[in-house]
Amino acid sequence: MAWSANSKTTARLLTLAVGMLGFALFVMPPLYDAFCEVTGLNGKTGGRYEAVPAAVDRQRLVKVQFVASNNESMPWEFKPGVVEMRVHPGEAIDTVFHARNPTGQDMVGQAIPSLAPSKAAAYFHKTECFCFNQQTLNGGESAELALRFIVDPDLPPSINTITLSYTLFDVTERVAHQTDNKNTDSEREG
Repeated sequence: MAWSANSKTTARLLTLAVGMLGFALFVMPPLYDAFCEVTGLNGKTGGRYEAVPAAVDRQRLVKVQFVASNNESMPWEFKPGVVEMRVHPGEAIDTVFHARNPTGQDMVGQAIPSLAPSKAAAYFHKTECFCFNQQTLNGGESAELALRFIVDPDLPPSINTITLSYTLFDVTERVAHQTDNKNTDSEREG
């Protein structure tokens, strides 16, 4: 009789743990994104920006710093092509980040940007960014990941330095899970 009660408790705790994991993986990221978008916290940058002709402010230079880091479960080598540059607001700038998958397995990575100071997020526009898409690298493969951005000429004069950092996450299992779900749905419909 006591073993049965222990089995029920174990089953409930296991169900709770699986539910918490599902919540953390599938519910929290969209909630976090919505929270950051509404509050402007964490310096989250916006999505793709459509460039419109603007005058380049040749009288002003803004230092832009680049930082790359990996989530603890991501084994890739990931670094900016340059650590910092000075740019004129309004000027379209191209740079790259370098990624290498040193493992023997094909993997999918997703870079999440963050900007400091957070007030600068509204004035930093990415027109092309590797962060817009997931990056697939085969085992041992390397890639240059393109970034094109514009610092808005309306950037407040008090902001002289902007730090753009990317954290790279391993999303291989999530992509495989989504692909499996799509295949299962297609089989049901077919």
